[in-house]
Amino acid sequence: MQVLQKRSDFLAANKGLRVARAGFVLLTRPNGAEALRFGVTVTKKIGNAVVRNRMKRRFRALLREILPGHGLAGHDHVLIGREGGVERDFAKLRAELLVALERAAAGKGDPPRKPRDGKPYGRGAGKAPRPAPSPAP
Repeated sequence: MQVLQKRSDFLAANKGLRVARAGFVLLTRPNGAEALRFGVTVTKKIGNAVVRNRMKRRFRALLREILPGHGLAGHDHVLIGREGGVERDFAKLRAELLVALERAAAGKGDPPRKPRDGKPYGRGAGKAPRPAPSPAP
């Protein structure tokens, strides 16, 4: 099992199947190889560095335990932490991940996210260009 480290791998996984649960969102996408790979990401809105790192440690432990037996072969798996995942019981997270992997294996993902106010998601999306400096009087 390999760990995703490149930003491009995470962005590619975001175009795949999406299964949302209370504690996390699971993204899966075929990677074109036989290797089973995984990655974890937690945004700053979840909490400070201590909280985010704790959540990532829990997710990595969960993935290392479950993916070898239940993961999709030849796929990238990305877990995105949600606010509910920080305090969630580990047994509940395990059960939710098993259900999410079953749904992903069956191809039953959630609908794709809709852009907010017609603006696309992503780095720098929706930013207005800087206005030109006004001429000096």
